[in-house]
Amino acid sequence: MSSSHMKRLTMPRTWPLPRKTDVWVQKPDPSGHPLELCMPIGIILRDVLGLSRSQRESKRILATRSVLVDGRVVVKHSRAVGLMDVLTVGEESYRCVLDTNGKLRYRPIAKKEAGTKLCRVTNKTTIKGGKTQYTLHDGRTIISEKPDEYSTGDSLTVSLPDQEVKAHHPFQPDSMAYLIGGSHVGEVSKIKTIEVKRSTRPNEVSFEEFGTIASYAFVIPSETSLPLEAKS
Repeated sequence: MSSSHMKRLTMPRTWPLPRKTDVWVQKPDPSGHPLELCMPIGIILRDVLGLSRSQRESKRILATRSVLVDGRVVVKHSRAVGLMDVLTVGEESYRCVLDTNGKLRYRPIAKKEAGTKLCRVTNKTTIKGGKTQYTLHDGRTIISEKPDEYSTGDSLTVSLPDQEVKAHHPFQPDSMAYLIGGSHVGEVSKIKTIEVKRSTRPNEVSFEEFGTIASYAFVIPSETSLPLEAKS
């Protein structure tokens, strides 16, 4: 079996798929997302959204060039669709989020919402010419003339597919945060304090009733910014 597949028993716990129906499952192509925060589009079309009955049907849908990820046409069934990505199939659009069980979900969103996505700044480095390169959680990068325009942990509203920064959401007390890990995964809460460690230990964030590490807190504009509830 080629490395494009993995055993279902070893697939990430975030994937909302049964483990014992088949031996193998498609692996997503390498992307800016870690494996546990993305799924291959062929599997999403078949097993999550129920838009196809087989991988062959998924490939046929993709061949019509009516499937987009973050506003760009996708034709490969192993293309990864990860956290905060926008998946568009025909006239319908979905955003990838984590539910309170830590499972990846692809929730329906309005056409207007499909024109932007939230990205978290995970790293910043100075590059040639004194410019600053900001690395975002989905692997994309933004170059800026200003070294302190954004900080690690901030979130940006980015337009799709042209990647223009439309809004900046600082990682600071009183900001709303969506939890992408830990025992409170999938919940939204307001940040009370941020504790910066002067050691190799991760920075910590405190909320009203609990605390977690800073990398689990994804700043969002408001409580209603994400489609966290499934529509009945």
